[in-house]
Amino acid sequence: MSASTTLSEADWAYLNGEHGPGAQLAMRVLVAVAKSMDAPTLVDVHSAHVDGCLYVGSVSIDFVRALVDGSARVSVPTTLNVGSVDLRHPQYWNGPEELATKARTLMDLYAQLGCTPTWTCAPYLLANRPTLGQHIAWGESNAIVFANSVLGARTQRYGDFVDIAAAIVGRAPFAGLHTDEGRRGQILIDVAALPAAAMARDAFFPLLGHLVGQWCGGRVPVLRGITTATEDQLKAFGAATASTGAVALFHVLGVTPEAADADQVFGGRAPEQTITVTPADLRRAWSELSTRRDGQLAAVCIGTPHFSISEFHHLTKLLNGRRVQPRTPLYVNAGRWVYDEVQKQGITEILEAAGVRIVTDTCTYNTPILPQTDGLVLTNSAKWAWYAPHNIGVDVLFADLEVCVESAIAGTVIDHDGF
Repeated sequence: MSASTTLSEADWAYLNGEHGPGAQLAMRVLVAVAKSMDAPTLVDVHSAHVDGCLYVGSVSIDFVRALVDGSARVSVPTTLNVGSVDLRHPQYWNGPEELATKARTLMDLYAQLGCTPTWTCAPYLLANRPTLGQHIAWGESNAIVFANSVLGARTQRYGDFVDIAAAIVGRAPFAGLHTDEGRRGQILIDVAALPAAAMARDAFFPLLGHLVGQWCGGRVPVLRGITTATEDQLKAFGAATASTGAVALFHVLGVTPEAADADQVFGGRAPEQTITVTPADLRRAWSELSTRRDGQLAAVCIGTPHFSISEFHHLTKLLNGRRVQPRTPLYVNAGRWVYDEVQKQGITEILEAAGVRIVTDTCTYNTPILPQTDGLVLTNSAKWAWYAPHNIGVDVLFADLEVCVESAIAGTVIDHDGF
């Protein structure tokens, strides 16, 4: 442990094993992380979101089993990220049964720790979500950037094992984005010169996020020239920045809660760099998110990050009573809570009758859900387009949501303009 890191009496109790071997292991992990970050102390967290539920190998199970066997339990409200299987719709699974069994085992072990089995990458869509200034310990890149940026909560970009360790001891290293200094803006992204028509496109926010992630890496971007944005748009933007880059916090001047003006967000300093976004930049992003422009349409995948209630309503309007072609299924990824809410409203019945396949608990870009991967898959998600070619071996075409829906209905990619 770094000499500069001060532990409380309660922290030492965990570290000395007074809460059992599982909690002791969790505190050992957290202290090691605090040391690597030169954190002066630990801070209480109000909640946690655990990203390690996706099965990636035996270590996934081994670590959480050590916590369970060591009688560990979470000490703060803790939600769970997607797993590798859809527990509610097992008929969508198209992978080896051995993999599905291990995935279910891992998900069950996390539930045994006292975590809430939400199985969503978008915990900010749940009824109870963090508030401005609250310290939390969240994993999952898009959830982290949304919580920091849109809600104004405070979390580092915690990875597997660190998030569950923080959930068990209820503490996190007081460093980085938990501090005022760590939340200052660094790079100014100016979109004011872009045509209004371009900024009104459905694809604008994910495309811009794709670029900002590349430009900023792990630095904090500040956007100028956006006067209004919905949570769904900010969700798409943040997910893209955290995919091509490691952005964990962004500010939108006059829009997000910690960005009333440039002086506030930059702490009275000049930006390290200013980047003016051009239409050519947006066209480049569109090209980079498409591995192929033509070919037989195999499927359409939307809802990465998980669909919100408002997005479900919008999709229903776009379908307008029409059915998708069975040979080009339309998949929507959604969290259980959102799924249950729209089911109460009769939305899921309408969509499923139209041939839409709603996937819960997991996501189609990293698990074997699609029955075929030799065709072209259409998506409106920059995150899905960025990861799916490597993760599941598909060719991807990025498009606006309306194009995705019309193509699923037609059974082929409809004519559309790029950017």
